Amino acid sequence: MGVEVSLDVEGAKEFQTAMAQFDSGMQRHVHRRLVSLAADIKASARQKVPVKTGYLRSTIYAKVREWIAEVGAEAAYALYVELGTRHMRARPYLYPAIQEYLPQLEDVISQAIEDAKREANL
Repeated sequence: MGVEVSLDVEGAKEFQTAMAQFDSGMQRHVHRRLVSLAADIKASARQKVPVKTGYLRSTIYAKVREWIAEVGAEAAYALYVELGTRHMRARPYLYPAIQEYLPQLEDVISQAIEDAKREANL
């Protein structure tokens, strides 16, 4: 035999609505800011990549899905240029571009949270 207690706290519905608004707003703001950050990293990598024919540079991409930003290059030899081989020295372009913008990641998330709080009137 169970006991169920229902409390009707004043303002609970408004709080639930504000929290739902905050959650969707935060996701939207974080996504928008990650898209911008990933685009900046992509642009930086495109400036840093060594160019012989331009193909490698043309395959550098940036994608954002949910809370994950992915920046990379699709050329089959992209990894060899980035990390080198025993016959060729490394010429990194992705790692330095990511390192350049990594300190901004915390600010991007913090600002997105503040924007979502303001939007939800919290």
